[in-house]
Amino acid sequence: MFSNSVKLFSVAGFDIKIDPSWLIIASLIAWSLSQHYFPVEMPGQSGLVYGVTAIASTIVFFASLLLHELAHCLVARRFGVPIAGITLFLFGGVAEMENRPQSPKAEFLIALAGPVMSLALALGFVFLSGIAALFGRMTVLSTVFSYLAAINLILAVFNLLPAFPLDGGRIMRAFLWWRSGNLLRANEIASKSGIFFAFALMGLGILFLFQGALLPGLWQIMIGGFLLVAARSSHQSQLMQAMFDKRTVGSLMQNNPVTVHPSVTLSTFVNQVVLKHGLSFIPVVEDGVLLGHIDHKMLLGIDRENWSNTQVGDVYAGLDPSSSVHPDVSIEELIQLISTTGRRKFLVVKDGNLAGVISLSDLARHMRLSDLMTAA
Repeated sequence: MFSNSVKLFSVAGFDIKIDPSWLIIASLIAWSLSQHYFPVEMPGQSGLVYGVTAIASTIVFFASLLLHELAHCLVARRFGVPIAGITLFLFGGVAEMENRPQSPKAEFLIALAGPVMSLALALGFVFLSGIAALFGRMTVLSTVFSYLAAINLILAVFNLLPAFPLDGGRIMRAFLWWRSGNLLRANEIASKSGIFFAFALMGLGILFLFQGALLPGLWQIMIGGFLLVAARSSHQSQLMQAMFDKRTVGSLMQNNPVTVHPSVTLSTFVNQVVLKHGLSFIPVVEDGVLLGHIDHKMLLGIDRENWSNTQVGDVYAGLDPSSSVHPDVSIEELIQLISTTGRRKFLVVKDGNLAGVISLSDLARHMRLSDLMTAA
């Protein structure tokens, strides 16, 4: 999800990572606190005090975000949901769940854990602020704790809004799933609520822009855009999971694919296989033995005038685990493989023999057929 993220450390077995975009929001928060918030809340201090206090508050704020996501992770682990890690990025933090919760109860408790942690932190900082206020010379600490209490309370309340993918939207999805027993329908309603909220947030941002509030307006629009993309992609992902539920590669692969012998020249291969059949990924087979595959990209490194004296056997890619899958592999696993490797086409191999070929276009074709059947 975050290809440029950097791992910092691990907590309770979860990798903690930071995306470079985090530096942007961390810098903006620290600057805003040092230039605006703390000078108003505790006037008369030096610029050094404001700067150090702002940096410390920003660090603790993101530590609070980390604890929010860690609460999600711990409850998810309790219900057997694997977590790839926690990443802090431009819009806060995210716990990267590799699978969806398997029951409404699990969905509800996992989603609720984050806001509960934020509320607990808010109460803890209120208590610390009160303790610091008892000592007249601890104004700085009291102000910092008050800020952290307020920001954690805002984080909890904002996340409880019934708009997917916020925690409140996930809680709503869990309730609808429990009530109807239909996860797909529950996800559709929750996603629509998230889309509506995203457009409302972006509309509010545009209103701020017209009133001259440039930074708040742009921030609202950016958050709204992020929520819009997340809500839409979640619904599409759920649709795909429903369409491919319990389906395997063997059920969607192309059986009896066109193959090519390694002794065939590239010119014959292009004319009689690529152009004739409209293919770009072809298994290479000799006497019934699968050797590997050849695709159109391999032709790019060979001058056209040499095609007539160059054979497929000279350029093909040998059989490799990265380019092949077993027919019993689930479509969900195949989609993850496509996502992580960027490869779009695979040989389907069973016991060393060619069983078929499967590609991303085969999955897209199945989705289109499913849509047509649903519409009919």
